[in-house]
Amino acid sequence: MSVELRQTGIDFFKSHSTALLILFLTLMGHRICTAALDNTWPLSSLEQQGVNSAVIQKLHQEFKDGRHGYVDSFLIIKNGYIVFEEYYENDYFALTKNRKHQQAKIMRDNYGESASAQYNYYDPVWHPYYKETRLHTIQSVSKSVTSALVGIAIARGEIPDIDTKIFGYFAEYRSLFQDPLKSSITLRDLLTMTAGIKWDELSYKYTDPLNNAAAMENSSDWITYILALPMEFQPGAKFVYNSGITVLLSHILYQATGMHIDEYADKYLFTPLGINNFYWKKTPTGLVDAESGLYLSSRDFAKFGYLYLSKGAWGGSQILSADWTKSTMSPDTLVEGRERRYGYHWWLVPYTGGSSKWIFSGSGYGGQYLLVIPEYDLILVFNGWNIFDIPRPTIEYLSLRVLESVQ
Repeated sequence: MSVELRQTGIDFFKSHSTALLILFLTLMGHRICTAALDNTWPLSSLEQQGVNSAVIQKLHQEFKDGRHGYVDSFLIIKNGYIVFEEYYENDYFALTKNRKHQQAKIMRDNYGESASAQYNYYDPVWHPYYKETRLHTIQSVSKSVTSALVGIAIARGEIPDIDTKIFGYFAEYRSLFQDPLKSSITLRDLLTMTAGIKWDELSYKYTDPLNNAAAMENSSDWITYILALPMEFQPGAKFVYNSGITVLLSHILYQATGMHIDEYADKYLFTPLGINNFYWKKTPTGLVDAESGLYLSSRDFAKFGYLYLSKGAWGGSQILSADWTKSTMSPDTLVEGRERRYGYHWWLVPYTGGSSKWIFSGSGYGGQYLLVIPEYDLILVFNGWNIFDIPRPTIEYLSLRVLESVQ
């Protein structure tokens, strides 16, 4: 064979190696995320992946027209391909011109020097984008990411298991565990929001100091704030949404691994996923804000969802154990008064029109939604900042609108 012919064959293989690998794995019956092969999302059209474009375009136009409040991005990943991706411009500097200062005064009056601008939700330097970058707050979907880190730490042997009692990780806060009920709290109780600590962050807005989460975010020591609260229920007995619980997980991960969770995530989760750019807030004591502090691009946000759709696998590597993803998405925790259930820091949302029951969902304050619908090989990303006086669309509503296009 001539050198020229041999080189032509080599060049052809190099330029087509990804496609050949995908074809081979497909023929062998393997499902693979093509984004994991070259660190970018492959593109396709809605129609090529069996999605009715007219239905999606109608929803897109409604977002453009502001009919659903302030939506910043809308992505659809179907069968491993980005089939729809749109971004919407909202002038948050104009929207928050007066409210930023009003909220800052409320915070100063209530918290004095402890008040932090990064938790003024009307401050456009911090919300929804981090300092005018394209990194968007994902708010409480940070909790779902933290849950994944717990799974990684257990798989690595740094935490024994989810039935481990938590008090051993809080030696310097031992005096706050005198209540036997509090001493019996396990990691499982934290992950399922059933710790039993008295807490209320649903009766008041997150900008209101009467909200426990708002009070915590403007305290000087978040761990002390959480653990000093009394017990209300037996651990494991009742679901109560509590952002402070995820802060306890941040502390536990630091004690167990010797790394703050931003470093730990970068090494064992983000780098393997090809997520190279992120920001994660820290509390006044230097602990990473696991409950709402993470900022990601919309595409990287989607990668985290795809990891769960793929049962913890990415690009040939098992980042999360398949058992962990299954346990995380098991709807074992009842949410009183709602059809939703709760997994390990993920919402399980029922839907109709399919044979499966649950959408796996991360949900953040202001309208950050990451929806995983395995039955349709579907990932949906909605980023927004609906904290103003317009009702934000629900997970149930948005998922129904999109599912109409694939049925």
